[in-house]
Amino acid sequence: MFLKAYAKINISLDVVGKREDGYHLLRMIMQSIDLYDAVKIELQESGIDLSCDKPYVPNDSRNIAYKAAELFLKEYSIESGVRIEIEKNIPVAAGLAGGSTDAAAVLKGLRNLLKPEISDEELMELGLRIGADVPYCIAGGTALCEGIGEKLTRLEPFRDKILVLVKPPFGVSTKSVYQKLDIGKIRIHPPTNRLIKAMREQDLEYVAKNMKNVLENVTLSRNQTLRELKSELLDMGAVGSMMSGSGPTVFGFFDDMLKAQRCYDAMKLKYKESYITRTI
Repeated sequence: MFLKAYAKINISLDVVGKREDGYHLLRMIMQSIDLYDAVKIELQESGIDLSCDKPYVPNDSRNIAYKAAELFLKEYSIESGVRIEIEKNIPVAAGLAGGSTDAAAVLKGLRNLLKPEISDEELMELGLRIGADVPYCIAGGTALCEGIGEKLTRLEPFRDKILVLVKPPFGVSTKSVYQKLDIGKIRIHPPTNRLIKAMREQDLEYVAKNMKNVLENVTLSRNQTLRELKSELLDMGAVGSMMSGSGPTVFGFFDDMLKAQRCYDAMKLKYKESYITRTI
């Protein structure tokens, strides 16, 4: 079985509190984009075998896709094994949910092969046990995510909006960013409800100019490259620019494909992991 595991961007990311166990409470708008890993799943007699075309991606239980297979087989007492092959196109440690979306694809693939009676809701509950972004990646599309990311409300699709994404040649630790975030110092929060209304009306200009990610308070303050990258995208015609997730990927929305193509061509000369894509 072959599945496309789509990346996501955040159109807003707000931190509205913190649980006693240390998890931050979020309110964020997530959006799938047409950049994906190709995930192939085959049943085998026993065990879990995972391979990836990128040698730096672990092929054991350090990989969240491996964990997803392990959890599914154990949860439903399945004795057969699975072989997973991942063609990795989504940058790693980039704020695009590359690992979580692979895990979601594995869960969906195993459900389809072995337990088609399992609902999306049950599968999302299972996914939450291995990662907060996994439930959203199972659902995909345009959604408001709350709690630690597990409470999903589907929104009007915001598809076919042009994006240029740039991932600089370094990663960012999500855990470290949240540890350094001081909720009391967040002065400006995203206008989430107004953004949802604008997305429903397909108002790209409002969305692009008013999207906000409070984690930029941490990541951008410590990284001049990302601050400059946001400015470069705007200078090259982006309607708005923002960091996705905890970073370091920065994206810009464009209202014109020619401007987007010019920006992509220029960024690709400087940053290997640059992409031109669309919301889906």
